[in-house]
Amino acid sequence: MRIRTAFLGLLLGSTVLALSACNTVRGLGEDLESAADAGEEAIN
Repeated sequence: MRIRTAFLGLLLGSTVLALSACNTVRGLGEDLESAADAGEEAIN
């Protein structure tokens, strides 16, 4: 039970940090586009 609680806390904390990294929907879109471009370059 303690491991599950710790895992959920870690998951929640990382989600909050990820969401605060891109403050706006536009920022989120740019982050996703950047990740897609990097993946495409890695494939090519």
